This record gives sequence, C-alpha cells and structure tokens, in this order.
Amino acid sequence: MRKFFGTDGIRGLTNRAPMTAETAMRVGMAAGAHFLRGDHKHRVVIGKDTRLSGYMLENALVAGFTSVGMDVVQVGPMPTPAVAMLTRSMRADLGVMISASHNPFLDNGIKLFGPDGYKLSDEDEMQIEFLLTQEARLADPSHIGRAKRIDDARGRYIHAVKQSLPESVRLDGLKMVLDCANGAAYNSAPTVFWELGADVVAIGVEPNGTNINAQCGSTAPGLLQETVVASGADIGVALDGDADRLIIVDEKGRLVDGDQIMALIGASWARQGRLKGGGVVATVMSNLGLERFLEGEGLRLERTKVGDRYVLERMKSGGFNVGGEQSGHMILSDHATTGDGTLAALQVLAELVGAGKPASELLHRFDPVPQLLKNVRFAGGKPLDNAEVQAAIAEGEAALNGHGRLVIRASGTEPVIRVMAEGDDAGQVERVVDMICDAVRVAAQ
Repeated sequence: MRKFFGTDGIRGLTNRAPMTAETAMRVGMAAGAHFLRGDHKHRVVIGKDTRLSGYMLENALVAGFTSVGMDVVQVGPMPTPAVAMLTRSMRADLGVMISASHNPFLDNGIKLFGPDGYKLSDEDEMQIEFLLTQEARLADPSHIGRAKRIDDARGRYIHAVKQSLPESVRLDGLKMVLDCANGAAYNSAPTVFWELGADVVAIGVEPNGTNINAQCGSTAPGLLQETVVASGADIGVALDGDADRLIIVDEKGRLVDGDQIMALIGASWARQGRLKGGGVVATVMSNLGLERFLEGEGLRLERTKVGDRYVLERMKSGGFNVGGEQSGHMILSDHATTGDGTLAALQVLAELVGAGKPASELLHRFDPVPQLLKNVRFAGGKPLDNAEVQAAIAEGEAALNGHGRLVIRASGTEPVIRVMAEGDDAGQVERVVDMICDAVRVAAQ
C-alpha cells in the first residue's frame, strides 16, 4: 500500500503530514540513496513553483540529498517540464519539482524524475516508499554533497522549447493573452512567445507566494476569457501553477479544452506525416466526441487510467508521440518527456498562423458528447466499496449501456470521488451522475 505517493508524486497541505519539512528531508535521503548507482559523482536538479512553502521544502530536500552524498543543482522557479529537460541535459541522476500543480498555495507536492527525464515508475516509487521506513544511509563526512544555484536555467529551457518549431515559423501579427497563473512559468512563457514575434498581453505574472492559481490560470479561466475579448486578442492561453498543462480561449472568449487540442494536433500531425502510432493516447475522461472525430480521420484513440504518467507509459509502449488529458496535459514526446503547456501552445499557435483562420473556427474540431463530472468529498474510508454505491453504479451502467460511458474513480491527490458520465442524452447523463453522487454522499457519512 502506498502511504506517500499518489498519481502524481507526493502532495498535501503543507506543514501537515506528509507534506512537512521532515518528510521532504527523508524523501531526499531515500530518493538519493535509491539513485546512488555507479561510481560517478551523483547529482540532482531541484526546481519549484512560486508557493511560499517552496523555500521550506527546497531547503529540506537539499539537506536530505546532500546528507547521502548527492550534489544538488537548484534552478529556482521553473516549469515542471523544464526540470525534466534539465535533469536529462545535465546528466543528473534525479530531478525534483516542488509543486502542487493547480492546487491552492496552501498545498504543495514533490514530483520526481529519473535520469531520462521521465517520471518515476511505480517500482521506483515503491522502493523509495520502502526506504522511507528504513534508517537513512548517510554519507561519510568527507563525501557529503554540495549545493549550487545556476542562473541560466530559464534561458536553457526557453531555447529548448523554441526548438520545437521550425526556424521559419514566426508569430508576427498574432495578439495573444497569456495567463501564467502567478506560477512557475511567470518569467519564461512570456519570453518564449515574445521572442517568436507575438504581441503578448501577460496576466498572472506577479507571484507573491500566496496568489498562485488564485482566480487565474487553467483552472480559473474567467479572467483570461474577459481579457481576450476586451483586448481584441486572437487567442488566449492559460497555464497552471507548474505549467505542465494549458487551456485555450478563442477570440470570442470560448474555452478550448485538452480534447480539442489533441484533436487539432493529432489530425494536423497526421496530415504532415509526423504522427506516430496511428492515433492519440488519452485517458478514460476524454470525451467520446474526440474518439469519434479521430475515427473520422482514420485514427484511433487509446485510453488509459487518469494521470499523465499512464498516458506516457502507453505512448512509450505503443510508439505514439501525441497524448494528453482533457484537463490540458499535453505530451508531445518528440520534444518533451512530460506534459508541457508552453510547448503545446506553440504547436497550436503555429497552426493558427499557418491556417489563417480565426481560433473559433480552427480550434473547435468536434462537438463534444454531453458529459458531466461531479466530485464528492469524503472524510475517510472507501465509499466505492459500499454495497449501495456499487448498486447505484451498476444501475447507471445499465442505463447508459450502448449510449455512453460511465467513469467513477477516487482521486489520487485528494479525498474526492470523481463521478463522470457521458452520452447522447444530456438529461440521462445528469440523472445517472446525481444518483451515484447521492449514494456516495450517504456512504461517506
């Protein structure tokens, strides 16, 4: 059983177990010990977003890693995909991102990357969990690690992201609104688009430690929608707190989710002969409309469990190079080893400039099937094991049989049961979701 790791690393309310300085130091010791392989000088890259608690957790991690003999390279506030990229390019043994992604500033988390820049496997995480229960193997006093900050990390990442587009592609004449969520990309993402010629209206670029994701970013796009319309912009892009996901807004202020982005990139790359695997990888949460659209393009949709790590695992095993989540995680494995909102936005903007069409016409590739997702918070236990809940789920599946899909799962990052249904009959979808949610609430009391 996992005690620390969820679907995306370790996450929780700061200064409450497990997200304490003590745990962070122990994670540094355990992860460092796990990756002390070979006789070379070992190195870990640590980045963070803009949360107040990042200072505390960073220092604790540095103490843990150096105590077992690992050198530490600190890069400061950087997007999660930048940490993955730097881990690989610097030949580090391990990468760490301190972030709780789209969560409020009171939460924080620890994401780990292997030397190849990919998130750790279940096996690696379980081994680190085991080491967390053991006495730490501390280095000899003469072999304690060193810590060093580097100042050019942002420039390295900006250059790498721009390399994903041909040098002939420019964004001149394109006016965009960019919402950085007061998060990790506040100083890198605006530079990327500006250097390629776009007229950038930047919002959410004044982090103060407590305003990350606060009424801004990909999970709160209202300000972006208003700003796009008010400024007459061609398009809007919102990143989340660690910039590994994005949501787009067209010039009319309408939202474009990850499913539409995958449809655009997948179909475009297929026409260019760049798409690998014969389709796109997404999770069980992606809309049935995306699946039908791809089938119409002669492509297929491969579905996985929720979590970008599972999307990536299927991409690697099946030879795909485009995958993502409806929530906005986009993995373009020709250019990155994890989700990258800035990178995905560049692909969309290049399509927009090349097509010469308004975003409202280009980006809405299919009509989504009616879909409803509701969350039910619970205090403890396992509501999904309750007999009444299981009976409600069975009844919902029978009602949707042949006309839609039902997905019920426990969140891997918070005490929430997520209930999602979709089908051609919106009324039926709502009735099924409400019935199951009511059963979960009763079971959770």
